[in-house]
Amino acid sequence: MQGIIAAIPTPVDSTGQPVEALFLEHARWALANGCDGLNVLGSTGEANSLDSQTRRRVMQWAARGLDTARLMVGTATPSLAETIALTTHADDLGYPVALVLPPYYYTPPSDDGLLRWYSELHAALGDRPIRVWFYNYPQMTGFAISEQVIADLHRIAPDRFDGIKDSSGDLDYCRRLAAAMPALRVFPSSETSLPQAGEAGFAGCISATVNHSAPLCARLLRGGPGAAELAEDIAELRAAISAQPLIPAVKHLVARRTGAADWTHTLPPFMPLSTAQIAALDHHVPVVSTVTA
Repeated sequence: MQGIIAAIPTPVDSTGQPVEALFLEHARWALANGCDGLNVLGSTGEANSLDSQTRRRVMQWAARGLDTARLMVGTATPSLAETIALTTHADDLGYPVALVLPPYYYTPPSDDGLLRWYSELHAALGDRPIRVWFYNYPQMTGFAISEQVIADLHRIAPDRFDGIKDSSGDLDYCRRLAAAMPALRVFPSSETSLPQAGEAGFAGCISATVNHSAPLCARLLRGGPGAAELAEDIAELRAAISAQPLIPAVKHLVARRTGAADWTHTLPPFMPLSTAQIAALDHHVPVVSTVTA
């Protein structure tokens, strides 16, 4: 798994229940319009606002309706037992990769504590083939996963711990990981890193905003004339989307593309976008031409 991966949102109705048809339509659109893969039930998917039963249901929709070889799924909770159960379920459904946040309540954990937590997850999975990719998001968890923890786990179980999504925004952290562990797939969380991917050894990006910019990102990766201008356009799009509350903004743009009002719903603690925020998005974020109808 490499290239452009969208961290896809989860549509919910007015009661907060996920909507299967809308979820699958957008997932298929993303895969047909520049995305190499999808991250299901990550931060953009509001996974940590959903109970385990609902997460299992969404996992099943994706596994049943999409090519699981192109999917990864968020399975982390602060509970090791629940994380093991969700990751085991993902493996049963055929997901090749689980994206796993570190335990994010008793923070900051020691490096030894993190090693123990991820090692026990690995041991519980036994000979199951699902890989566990680190999800480094210190703005949300309150701490960064140390490079030493990643190196130790990658050394102990290289076929299990062979990837990371980094949402810290620290590209030097990503470069050091890629340089120290060439077999580790390193994905920054912004598509603005794509022009540097080859030189830095990044495997691609896993991003919320590629739910909108994927067609441009795909053209950028193909290279050729105009690549520099495309990179500027992509950076401007990301900045304009990120200037608003990110998850509601991404959902608004999907609602704008599809005309489906349920896409505008979010789960607490998110609030609906204001009239001014919607106007800013619609003014600064143009419709991107799709690859397919």
